[in-house]
Amino acid sequence: MDNPIIQLRHLTKHYGDFKAVKGLDLTINKGEIFGLLGPNGAGKTTTILMMMGLTEPTSGTAQVCGFDASRDPISVKRLVGYMPDSVGFYDNMTALENLMYIGELNGIPRAEVENRALTTMDLVGLQGDAIHKKTSAYSRGMKQRLGLAEVLIKEPKVIVLDEPTLGIDPSGVREFLSLIMRLSREKGLTVLLSSHHLHQVQQVCDRVGIFVNGELLVEGDINSLSSQLFAEKSYEIHVSLEETISLPWKDETEMLQMPSVQSVSAVDQRIAISCKVDVTPDVVRFFVHRGYGVTGVQKKEYGLEDIYQKYFEDSKFN
Repeated sequence: MDNPIIQLRHLTKHYGDFKAVKGLDLTINKGEIFGLLGPNGAGKTTTILMMMGLTEPTSGTAQVCGFDASRDPISVKRLVGYMPDSVGFYDNMTALENLMYIGELNGIPRAEVENRALTTMDLVGLQGDAIHKKTSAYSRGMKQRLGLAEVLIKEPKVIVLDEPTLGIDPSGVREFLSLIMRLSREKGLTVLLSSHHLHQVQQVCDRVGIFVNGELLVEGDINSLSSQLFAEKSYEIHVSLEETISLPWKDETEMLQMPSVQSVSAVDQRIAISCKVDVTPDVVRFFVHRGYGVTGVQKKEYGLEDIYQKYFEDSKFN
């Protein structure tokens, strides 16, 4: 059942003649991980700033946790944790001292703040010597974990992450994204993840929105978007053979008569088959029964990168 926690209605932001965000309508439900995708300059950060009450919209409204971000930004800030793309700390203080300081700024009583800070650091995987290490000695990945702890220490209902994996090595990215997924599922947190890293977003998000030139072009889960865009070409199967195919390929006509197969192309030792449904087993049997030596089979399903490129390329010509 839908339970809206973020509702953006006709949200618009102009800087002089420049239209940074154009009439944005978007609803995000409680416990959902939503990916806001788009190139740099698309308007993602401006949207986040309006949601947080950090900049006034030219028109439209941003309702977060039941509060209007323009009229009651303090209430929104109490319930929303925001982590920008670059987090800063007091380098002469330890990680624990930094977190306790942030906790006190968020109104946590001094008698409680150390225990809360230690619990939160454990939650994000900062333990042992890392707790008492000065943040000047922290790696980028450790700083991002501490930044997430700063967001979580006030126990928000919503967390907003703006390019959170920027500059982290691949193993650190995997760990960070797994942590986000676990926190969302275990604590019912709503997460808005702004990024232009498509693969990362596809790993963790329940739904995505593609943002280009200040406009939300489309939103939905990856499977439904793929079905809408590539309804006539949902699957591609690539078969590698031992032998080189001579053109014209003698078995092409027969393969085209198979149910759901739409097109076939042969180049050297590779055959590409486009089809409406997954007929991989039938395709493999086809080649084996005709005596071909099959050395590999790869199935392509249209994912987020294909969806993004389709909308991004189309938008350049509109």
